[in-house]
Amino acid sequence: MPWLCRDGEVLASAEVADTRGARRRGLLGCDRADGALVLIPARAVHSLGMRFDLDVAYLDADGIVLDVHRLRRHRVGLPRWRARSVVEAQAGAFARWSVRPGDRLEVR
Repeated sequence: MPWLCRDGEVLASAEVADTRGARRRGLLGCDRADGALVLIPARAVHSLGMRFDLDVAYLDADGIVLDVHRLRRHRVGLPRWRARSVVEAQAGAFARWSVRPGDRLEVR
């Protein structure tokens, strides 16, 4: 099972969506997210049809967090043009994990 890590610290279990179908499906139909979903490649996300609010982190090509944002249900997020991937988690997760801009995240 893959893990979302920061500086060797495991933050959560992770699922990687690296195909068009997996990115399209994302967390739709889920009642909650237990870990993180990593969308590769991605520059923007939406929460249309979601059952819960999301925490969203936009990462550059090196895995550095460019921006962290709370995306309420049924919204469209603005694209971050420098982003190469996006991490999604259930709202509140990033506060628990202390994810902030400048952190380097990776999937192991």
